[in-house]
Amino acid sequence: MRYHKFLALIPALLLCAVPTLSQAAFGISVSVNIAPPVLPVYVQPALPAPGYIWTPGYWAWDGSDYYWVPGTWVEPPQGGVLWTPGYWGWNDGLYVWNAGYWGPQVGFYGGVNYGYGYGGSGFEGGYWHGGAFFYNRSVANFGTVNIVNVYNAPVSRVAVSRVSFNGGEGGIRAQPSAAERVAMSAHHIAATPMQMQHEQHAASMPAMHMRQNGGHPQILTTARAGDFAHPGPGLSNHHAAGARAAVQLHNGDPGHPEGGAPAEHHEGGAPAEHHEGGPAPQAMHGGPPPGQGGEPRVQQREQAPHPQAAHEQGHPAPEKHDDKHDEH
Repeated sequence: MRYHKFLALIPALLLCAVPTLSQAAFGISVSVNIAPPVLPVYVQPALPAPGYIWTPGYWAWDGSDYYWVPGTWVEPPQGGVLWTPGYWGWNDGLYVWNAGYWGPQVGFYGGVNYGYGYGGSGFEGGYWHGGAFFYNRSVANFGTVNIVNVYNAPVSRVAVSRVSFNGGEGGIRAQPSAAERVAMSAHHIAATPMQMQHEQHAASMPAMHMRQNGGHPQILTTARAGDFAHPGPGLSNHHAAGARAAVQLHNGDPGHPEGGAPAEHHEGGAPAEHHEGGPAPQAMHGGPPPGQGGEPRVQQREQAPHPQAAHEQGHPAPEKHDDKHDEH
């Protein structure tokens, strides 16, 4: 008799558990008939330590409302992998969430301009070489962290847009490139446990939900995934510096609010090829060929590739450092 009573309680227990999980959780397909809000503008917080990679903020769905998942710095699951952001795409009358993932190259993320290296296609914020991650000075905010694996390459400049979805009325008109299609079919690694915890924490906070914040979340970024006790700079920066960033061209200087995210691309969405004139496709869609992974937290001077070798691989040459005067 007790066994049958326990079985009868299982459906109720499951219903109680469901609200604790994000409906836009990684790896779960979600369909919504309401378009996601525009992307808020924010200033990237300082890099917490060498080896972290920037993952942009996005709107997720909890079953009844959109909520903001702050942009944050994340430790990748292994060396040699880059983050492909998730995105909302219009499909057969619904907005479908396509979950993000880690992989050797950046795949298609709907042409959404998330900013800070994610300008709609590929990633211009850095690349892997010899087991170390090299940061683009014109994209990453180093703060006070000493970074020796550095190069400087201007990012692509296109018109301002904060559209957060692909396809449908008012959506971005972008299609995956040949390189992105290859990346989409390659081996992927799901979001890390810390990334999933980060999203679930955001879902549990009423202030992060559009119903309460009207599309203007107070916490736009965090220094590390899951660390909501230390939000990024400017708790309400979309009302001040961030608002200016939305109408100015991306100047590539992470130290100024005017260079905030999202970066700019054509209103209404530009095709994937709007990055012509930017860095070489190899540099935008990933680092050296798969297999050159390694421990991302190890940053040694002797790992820096020779400038000529960097050019041969399609990457900007790393900056030369004076051992007596390291500014970053």
